Parts: sequence; structure tokens; C-alpha cells
Amino acid sequence: MTLTVLFAASNEDWHNYSRALNKAFTEADLNAELVTNAPPDDVDYIVYAPTSALQDFSPYKNTKAVLSLWAGVERIVTNDTLTFPLIKMVDPGMTQSMVEWVVGHVMRYHLGMDSHIVNPRRKWEWHSNPLAQERQVCILGLGSLGTAVGNQLRRMNFRVSGWSRSAKKLDGIETFHGSDGLCDALATGEILVLLLPDTAETENTLNRQTLAQLPKGAFILNPGRGPLIEDAALIEALDSGQVAHATLDVFSTEPLPQDHPFWAHPNVTVTPHIAAATRPVTSAKEIASNIARGEKGEPFFNLVDRARGY
Repeated sequence: MTLTVLFAASNEDWHNYSRALNKAFTEADLNAELVTNAPPDDVDYIVYAPTSALQDFSPYKNTKAVLSLWAGVERIVTNDTLTFPLIKMVDPGMTQSMVEWVVGHVMRYHLGMDSHIVNPRRKWEWHSNPLAQERQVCILGLGSLGTAVGNQLRRMNFRVSGWSRSAKKLDGIETFHGSDGLCDALATGEILVLLLPDTAETENTLNRQTLAQLPKGAFILNPGRGPLIEDAALIEALDSGQVAHATLDVFSTEPLPQDHPFWAHPNVTVTPHIAAATRPVTSAKEIASNIARGEKGEPFFNLVDRARGY
């Protein structure tokens, strides 16, 4: 029997993913036809981006799962018409991209590179940087991305701590959890990395109260989700010196509006949502692997917990 896999995403996504998906299906020994249009009753699986025109899943009575091309599922998880399994994208290429972005900016802050790269007065100011084992990095969010980032930083000898909603135990990483553990975690954040999902509970995780819990002069990296930060509170913390600098890759509104104060603030670096792009070749293999698991009656990997929203 031939499986019908509906590709519900943009034309650009089709151009980027169609060849990789068909190749991955063949390598996984799947007899699957990838299409952009099919009678809903014939569709076995849907490869999906939330920007797709498909928003009503109720006609797809026989569909076994929706496999998202995105890691974030906040734009689809609340869709009441989606009653079958939803699988988020956890892509090795995307994970590696995130690790590289975070490590690069952690090293930039750790070594004080900005003072040398941007030095119009040509000041010769000698100082000795601390070693990695003398620097504490805290990661909010210990899912697959946060854990990968933490493990890499630990291998580089940074003192790594992390916070998650529920208790986790990770080798070489000091972990905190729950509402009671958040303040303790923030106190360790000389460099703070935000990798939480976007849910009602995580909105404005960094606000006036929590920013005050950071060590004075902390650095912030947000490659996670824009709504994790209360923008006005961050600007106040930057102006007061409570936060020395923030590098932000994600925003509540994207593209970031031209009149947003982040663009002009001297202690904010804006990057255009580039930290962790999904890679067609590696993500296609993940999709094919999950479809193969579904056809064997095995549990899907990276299944979204609807109650938690991620």
C-alpha cells in the first residue's frame, strides 16, 4: 500500500524539502507519495508548517499524525480541529546550529570581544579574562536544545546550571526546577540563555522581578522565544546596568519593527531569527523515521504534550 503524505507548507518550503523528503522516504523503505493536494480521506500523514493555508484538520478522518517542520508548536497546539498526534521537529542539524550560535555568543561575552571589535577611540586597555571554569552560565529550559547547549558548554569547562519546569538530573549540570527554583537558578546566571517553549506559563519569564534576581551586569542570550522577555523591563534593566548586554534572536513581533527600541539601544544586539534553522536533509530523515515508526505501531518520537503546550 502506498502512503499519502500531504505537504502543507509554503511553496518555498516545498522547493527546499520535497527532494530531501522523497529521498528520506526511499532510504527508510517507505512506499510513500509526497503530494501538495489530496482528498482528505486519503491522507495518511501531514508534513506541516503553521503558515500553511491548512488550518482546519477536521476533514482528515484517517490521518495518523501531523509532523511539524518547526520546533515551536505554539501556533498549532491550540487548534481544536487537530485531534490526532502532533509531532514537533527535533532536528540534529537545527540542534547543532543552536549550539554553535549560543556557544559563539557565550564566548563573545566571556572574552569581552565587543570592546575590541568596536573600539573607535583605539583604547589600549589590558585586562585578564576569567577562565571558563570561573564563569557561570545558566540555561532556562532543559529540553533537547537546552541540554545539548549545556553539555557543550560543560565540555568547554564552563560552570553550567539550568532550570526546567519539572525536575531533571543532568551530569555535570546543576539543575533547578519549579517556581521555587527559578530565583535560585537566576542567581547563577552571569550569562543567561533562554531556551524555554512559548506557553502561557513562560510568557514574560524575564520581567522586572526576575531580572532583578540576576547577578548585576549579567548578559542575556535569547534564541528561544520572543514572548519569554518583557521588552520594557529588559530595557530598564539595561539602562540601569543590571543587565550589561542582551543578544536577541527572537521577538514577539517578527520581523522586529524598525521603530522598536531594541534596534537603537547600544547594549542590545539583534540577530534575525537565525540561531536554529531547520535543515532540510536532516529534518527529512527525522520525519521519515517517525512515519516508519507509526507504520510499525511504535510510539512516535517528539510527541507534543497538549496539556503542557510543547
